[in-house]
Amino acid sequence: MVKQPTPAPTHHVGIDLAWGERNPTGLAVLDPDGRLVHLSRVQTDDEIVAALQPYAGPLVAAIDAPLVVANPTGKRGAERALDRDFARFEAATHSSNTAKPWFVPEPRGARLARLLGLSLADPAAPRRALEVYPHAATVALFGLSRTLKYKAKSGRTVESMRAELLRLTALLGSLHAADPPLRLGPAWHDHVAGIAAATRKSELRRAEDPVDAVVCAYVAAYADRRPADVTTYADDTGAAIVTPSLPSHGALPAT
Repeated sequence: MVKQPTPAPTHHVGIDLAWGERNPTGLAVLDPDGRLVHLSRVQTDDEIVAALQPYAGPLVAAIDAPLVVANPTGKRGAERALDRDFARFEAATHSSNTAKPWFVPEPRGARLARLLGLSLADPAAPRRALEVYPHAATVALFGLSRTLKYKAKSGRTVESMRAELLRLTALLGSLHAADPPLRLGPAWHDHVAGIAAATRKSELRRAEDPVDAVVCAYVAAYADRRPADVTTYADDTGAAIVTPSLPSHGALPAT
């Protein structure tokens, strides 16, 4: 019998992707054992591709941005489907449609997936991309009654935003014994210390992108390792948003 080669281990990438290249994007990479081996904040497509160049083997990338947008107005069917489950947790999606210029001729997420050699349609491809939504993922993963309010919006103070972002970092830290595990290291602890010391909303805005990227990277690992415990909200255009299932749909991770 000819011995089959051992498959190369899979890295899991989180990309908190800005819809355009004028705003920053958070990047996070988990190795096959769940260790955070890359954490950064970049801007252009070229910078994203360069940062991920060392991870040329099997890879699942969870991208927080629309990957397939075909509807001329309103929300995509996939967004409406997710909203039916998550709007009650204040985790409804934004509207994505081709009336918005940043989705034509193709969404940035689709372009980036092509540059990275990631399949959007083949769930068995060794390099593939998933569209994810961190707000929904955190609600499902941690059993939250509502989304965490760390984004800069009118009426929110620096103190409240910082507390909510630190709550999210603590919840992510609790996944060290989960299935799959999330093993955070020195770069993460330095990042959290920066959040704790932040005194301006601008500092918190800069800090949130890498944190969201870690959420995305963990969702990539979770979907890859526990496919029965995720829900895919899809429509007939090919749009699909993947998130850990709410308790009524599947199991939560063991923490």
